[in-house]
Amino acid sequence: MNTTAYHKILEELRPANVQLLAVSKTRTPEEIIELYNLGQRDFGENYVQELAEKHSSLPDDIRWHFIGHLQSNKVKYIAPFVYMIQGVDSEKLIMEIDRQAGKNNRQVRCLLQVHVAKEETKFGFSEKELMDLAGFVSGLRLANQIKQVELAGVMGMASLTDNNEQIRNEFKYLKGLFDRIKSELPGDPFDTLSMGMSGDYQIAIEEGSTMIRIGTLLFGERK
Repeated sequence: MNTTAYHKILEELRPANVQLLAVSKTRTPEEIIELYNLGQRDFGENYVQELAEKHSSLPDDIRWHFIGHLQSNKVKYIAPFVYMIQGVDSEKLIMEIDRQAGKNNRQVRCLLQVHVAKEETKFGFSEKELMDLAGFVSGLRLANQIKQVELAGVMGMASLTDNNEQIRNEFKYLKGLFDRIKSELPGDPFDTLSMGMSGDYQIAIEEGSTMIRIGTLLFGERK
């Protein structure tokens, strides 16, 4: 655990009021506890089984974020405790999260995943799909058919490239979409723009990110 990097990142985030999500996938409970003891409470996981196991063995006040690609049939395993689901990329998934959250009498915060990177392997909505979804959710909300999901914002990943101008433009585009959707969904908090990782978080902050997802800088390279 790089405690120096942790405190340095917090100092960078504080003036911009940006939240740090520690990406703890594949990390041991002991590594997570070390960061927890420094005051970190938000941790991100990519795999359902790994997240469920860590939740059962680590402190109850950790806010767990699911940041991987989530299949609808796996929602039931994390709905009882997950704080936020960041990779929402289909209407079907939104409906299932709402259903499972209702079974557990919980509100689950969700971020809509937007595809802004050039790589085809990235999941997420296109701009048109995102705007269509905003109308879809608004209609369901008015009809009282969706109650347990709180649409809290959007998340996205920039292209894996050394071209900082391209990264900046992708983040700028994502911020513009965030602002547009926020105006379309007055009934939801929509206060979170999750963008920026270990290699590009400083650009993301400059372009309006409210949450960065950092793993390698905190925990070191994965073994």
